[in-house]
Amino acid sequence: MAIVLQKPSFIGRIAPIFRGFDPLLILAVCLLMGIGLITMYSAGYDYGAGNRFSDQSRNVLFACGIMFVLAQVSPQQLMRIAVPLYTVGVALLIAVAIFGITKKGARRWVNIGVVIQPSEILKIAVPLMLAWWFQRREGQLRPLDFAVATVLLAVPVGLIIKQPDLGTALLVLMAGLAVLFFAGLSWKLVAPPVLAIVIAVGVLVGFESKLCADEFSWHVVRNYQKQRVCTLMDPTKDPLGKGFHVIQSMVAIGAGGVKGKGFMQGTQTHLDFIPERTTDFVFAAYAEEFGLVGNISLIVLFIFLIFRALAIAQKAVTLFARLLGGAVGMSLFTYAFVNMGMVSGILPVVGVPLPFISYGGTAMITLGLTLGILMSIARAYKTS
Repeated sequence: MAIVLQKPSFIGRIAPIFRGFDPLLILAVCLLMGIGLITMYSAGYDYGAGNRFSDQSRNVLFACGIMFVLAQVSPQQLMRIAVPLYTVGVALLIAVAIFGITKKGARRWVNIGVVIQPSEILKIAVPLMLAWWFQRREGQLRPLDFAVATVLLAVPVGLIIKQPDLGTALLVLMAGLAVLFFAGLSWKLVAPPVLAIVIAVGVLVGFESKLCADEFSWHVVRNYQKQRVCTLMDPTKDPLGKGFHVIQSMVAIGAGGVKGKGFMQGTQTHLDFIPERTTDFVFAAYAEEFGLVGNISLIVLFIFLIFRALAIAQKAVTLFARLLGGAVGMSLFTYAFVNMGMVSGILPVVGVPLPFISYGGTAMITLGLTLGILMSIARAYKTS
């Protein structure tokens, strides 16, 4: 009796590669990437010397490739690279401080055969390291363990602030704090710094005229950082200088009205009134053309993505995966909130891109890594 072996179809051979992928996460990502490319086509087709739409399309495909590859890596394998990646990242930050490359007054890059910005590595390495640490201490957490985790977070954040790069430092800090919070950090420790921030903001608002005077020095921050905060308080004091970016951005957002001026019809955008309209201030260009309806739609998509990330984290099978997924979700929130806030004039300008919308290869690579981690966590609990 002959035995017939049926050769599996092409779909049957590749199906296991995609098994466990989270469809809702993919849907949110595809919609946001589509909005980003539409916005980039309008804002970037006549911007500078190159075609930013085609470049961003390449970046999006590269990010999708990174997400797909990293999704094949299990959370257990990710945990193995946490310590080496963190160690290399901090070592490179130290190298930047010693013999880094300075551009526009900031020392953020180092040449190791290729020029890289090590702070970008820490956006992923810090939450990985902290999640690894708490996984090792699972079931026996003590105050000392949180103290060690705080030091592990403070070292890279301090080195990044020294460069200076306040925007990246904020993103790394928030990712690390998310891990600490989800690991069980007591509200008694969270409340005092939050209260201190609220008091500081109140003092700044109440004594803005004195604190922002030229002769008054803020010893804890650099002068340009002081100017950013003071510009936030009243951009009209220097409408053609430091306040120009924020004023023009708010004008563009307001000009969009309810329905927007229409695709490729933004006058503030295409008459070059919006600075950095394809990167930090791309939300202003988007808001002018798509209006309040477009803004709400974009915000709803971001909220959906963040809650989906947190839902994936909640279902993770290990503490490491839960903490890492939660940190990734909160990182996406920080990116979106800080960018929209600074463009809208409610937060200081700190150079944080808007995920999926802002132009940039490095930002898209980081997003690809972030989404790959989430997909890896989702596959782990769906296929377990």
